[in-house]
Amino acid sequence: MRVCVAGLGYIGLPTALAISAGGLEVIGVDLNTDLVDSLKKGFLPFKEKGLPELFERAVKAGVSFASIYAPAEVYIIAVPTPYDSRYKKINTKYIEGAVASVCKVCPKGAIIAVESTVSPGSMDRAVRPVIEEAGLVIGSDVHIAHVPERIIPGNMLYELEHNSRTIGVENAEAGEKLKQVYSSFCKGEMVVTDIKVAEMTKVVENTFRDINIAFANELSQICYNEGIDVYETIRIANMHPRVKILQPGPGVGGHCISVDPWFLVGDYPDIVNVVFAARQVNDSQPSYILRRISKIMQDNNITDISDVGFYGLTYKQNVDDTRESPTLQIIERMKENLASGARFYDPFIPYKLVDNQHFDFESFVDDVKLVVVMVSHDHIKSREAMLRGKIVFDTQNCLAYADAIKL
Repeated sequence: MRVCVAGLGYIGLPTALAISAGGLEVIGVDLNTDLVDSLKKGFLPFKEKGLPELFERAVKAGVSFASIYAPAEVYIIAVPTPYDSRYKKINTKYIEGAVASVCKVCPKGAIIAVESTVSPGSMDRAVRPVIEEAGLVIGSDVHIAHVPERIIPGNMLYELEHNSRTIGVENAEAGEKLKQVYSSFCKGEMVVTDIKVAEMTKVVENTFRDINIAFANELSQICYNEGIDVYETIRIANMHPRVKILQPGPGVGGHCISVDPWFLVGDYPDIVNVVFAARQVNDSQPSYILRRISKIMQDNNITDISDVGFYGLTYKQNVDDTRESPTLQIIERMKENLASGARFYDPFIPYKLVDNQHFDFESFVDDVKLVVVMVSHDHIKSREAMLRGKIVFDTQNCLAYADAIKL
């Protein structure tokens, strides 16, 4: 069986490599010719534990990379799905483009499976019309499916292998064929359902976490106002067998939890209330962090913003992914307030991403009076001794440093 994976980013590349290493013939397609050329030369576009080894196994198994689509029995679409930040609606242009290209080369009976996260109903609104416009009949010429991805940077390969998968299809035959493809590498349970349920479940999973995080973030503000330890409060509350509160933080980043709930807000503005409120809380958390920083500066007679250093530019610990990072959100708010000059450091970002970025941790610490820990990288946990004598605002509650200020 030949599988074509469209989109070789954080989701598509590991998926293509895993399927190839699992014994199926795979061609990975991306319109970025520079990326394709780099992969052909053996260079990976991002860091991930175990990815070089998986890449090596896939190359030995015969995986190939190209910028043009080729005939295959199964197409897995893993292209970006950005959203319109003004109207809070998903943009399916990359999916539509990939599907249109597939329709030009796919053999009769091929399956087009979309892994990209979409809002409920997107397969009907975006994918189906493209196929029909190409003159193909869904159900005979081609079959469509939605198999939402469920992996996270930093633990991609383990989750790719062990997480359960939802396969949304219109007929049982396509479902069984896709189960064969994903069984080549996935040990998790595979649930076959209809397409709309599959679309909804992925968005619901991320929205559930977003709401839980919003509750924790709002709780942190309440506790701060009352002089209560929010972490101790959550720890004790979670001892109840039916309570599982997540931890507060400086904001929500990444291209899933911080984005997917907006799809529901944009598509169902007259229905969605709780989801909208949670999004507002989490999107406002970076502004709250800035207010806390301002208060800390005032309490410690710090008047120059250049004496403040933000540790962490990525959206989560121990990865190099900066998408929707709370630190980058803070930088945008600082620009809006015409405040600039703060310093930044992240051991996972060795290239210039922002102004006033340091590339040596020791010099970063030496040049500031206040260190704001935005990301709980293992790197800083092992270097707590270097923070002695500094004011530390630990927004992640990741340090044992006794004098650190917490949320």
